[in-house]
Amino acid sequence: MSKIKSLILGSAAVIAASAGAQAADLPVKAKAVQYVKICSLYGAGFYYIPGTDTCIKLGGYVQADYNINAGNYNKPAWDEGGFRANGTGSRDSDAYTTRARVNFNVDTRTATEYGVVRTYWSSNFEHSTGFGPSSGNLTMDYGFIQFAGFTLGKAVSSFQTPWASYANNTSFLIGASDDLTGITQIAYTWQFGNGVSAQVSLEDNRVINRAQLINASASITNANIFTGVYSNNYAGNQVPDIVGNIKVDQAAFTAQVSAAAHQVNANYYYGAGTAPLNVETNGHPDDKWGFAVTGGLQLKNLPTGAGDTLSLDATYANGAMKYLISGVTGTSFDHFSGNSALGYNSFAALALADGVYTTGGGIDLTSGWGFRGVFNHNWSPTWQTSVFGSYTKIDYNGTASANLCGMTAATGATTGGTAVTRTGTCNPDFAIAQVGTRTAWTPVRNLTFSGEVLYSYLDQNNSGTVTSLGASNPVGFKPAGVYEYKDQGIWSGNLRVRRTF
Repeated sequence: MSKIKSLILGSAAVIAASAGAQAADLPVKAKAVQYVKICSLYGAGFYYIPGTDTCIKLGGYVQADYNINAGNYNKPAWDEGGFRANGTGSRDSDAYTTRARVNFNVDTRTATEYGVVRTYWSSNFEHSTGFGPSSGNLTMDYGFIQFAGFTLGKAVSSFQTPWASYANNTSFLIGASDDLTGITQIAYTWQFGNGVSAQVSLEDNRVINRAQLINASASITNANIFTGVYSNNYAGNQVPDIVGNIKVDQAAFTAQVSAAAHQVNANYYYGAGTAPLNVETNGHPDDKWGFAVTGGLQLKNLPTGAGDTLSLDATYANGAMKYLISGVTGTSFDHFSGNSALGYNSFAALALADGVYTTGGGIDLTSGWGFRGVFNHNWSPTWQTSVFGSYTKIDYNGTASANLCGMTAATGATTGGTAVTRTGTCNPDFAIAQVGTRTAWTPVRNLTFSGEVLYSYLDQNNSGTVTSLGASNPVGFKPAGVYEYKDQGIWSGNLRVRRTF
């Protein structure tokens, strides 16, 4: 019995010693893990950044686009730019283009005694037709800070209506402001309650809000006649655009009225004869102020179906034409077709300018107006169709028209040494009409397949022919010969798949 007792006590001692050794080897107790917590203050998808009172939301999308007779964003084949998806109809023109895009955005918000401090960033990583096998493009659509009513950075223009391009794939439905890539600004917003707000901003006009400013004393090159591209004679930035809006946002409708003031300031006059061009001693025309106004209305939850909307806006501009034909859309529109009874091809060449002047004279501002509408119908929770259209009219006054036509006189030698001969009448005024439709299918949440067809009509007011002589061709692979001024219609299409996260 004593032997058994001794064995038990000995075993207990060994176990106790072993347990003590193991306890000595245990690490110090870890601090509690601070798990990521949901932030419900600002809607779904926000989380607290661990260790802070700042909420963050990560998002973005992956998108593939296939464009037919168009460039990126279903850009109609109406100029010579954009990865050779141009309007010449020659062998160098791409019948289709593609783009693969990845968007990433970060939204942070922090509650403070001054209200919510917000930062937002959205960038795109993309590869399009024309880039090398592994190269691409990095862009930043938005990047701004919001604090105590102020917005500072690259954000949506105060001029633009909230529904721009929401029911179509193209970024080229013109006739109103449509710049979904943002513009650098300083803005202040007042919230009056009951959905009523107002905003005023100072916006950088250097690129996005400037059309051409044409010095009609300059000699025109042969390509200008066929493309509408002129030497841009804007001076440097002096005053930002002054923009503002008043908006009423209700359950049944949203209405907005916007206005913008835009400085039109030219570079120096051209010297006469052999005098130097664009030097300070030549002087310059007095600055002028252009402006634009727009009114928009969106009707929501129409009787035609749950979630259906009708969005309308109308714009008038004088000397601030990029508020009318805006965003990524350029300032020239040209298209060639084989349909001509008078020459090798027919063509249209339209030029958009904020103003026109000649040496010793003042700036004649361009005016224009546009109307745009989109109806969006939901057939079911997964099927949606929109129908949209626009009409835009550009008018040069009598003096500006005479000066522009003087650059392309009936017969003359160009700076390139290639002679051109014109017949008929010259009138630089033009209009562009567009109509399109888009159908989208969302089989599962945040995955959408869509297809869009767009018809654009270039309505130009020139008549007669242009004969290009000499060794140079008018544009692209076109030969020297006779070309007839004629209105042009352009069909384009887009197929898109987008996965949002």
